[in-house]
Amino acid sequence: MLERKIEQRLIEQARKAGGVAIKWVAPAMSGVPDRIVFLPGGRVMFVELKAPGRRPTALQSRIHEMLTRLGADVRVLDSLEAVDALFA
Repeated sequence: MLERKIEQRLIEQARKAGGVAIKWVAPAMSGVPDRIVFLPGGRVMFVELKAPGRRPTALQSRIHEMLTRLGADVRVLDSLEAVDALFA
């Protein structure tokens, strides 16, 4: 399965939940998660999407750890089921 299909499911599920999943592009900082998900009630998540079985790169992992230390909710999703579980 392609990462793009998982990303599309995330966008759809966020919309169904009343939120948005915005693409995060940070030209001055490599390794940021793919999407920032904003949900009702002020819930915000940073989501890294991967093809099934793939893992974040070392740089991505360092960025995820930095965001987590700052109190952010960072998720790595590699399947349609993982996306669905996030919104269950």
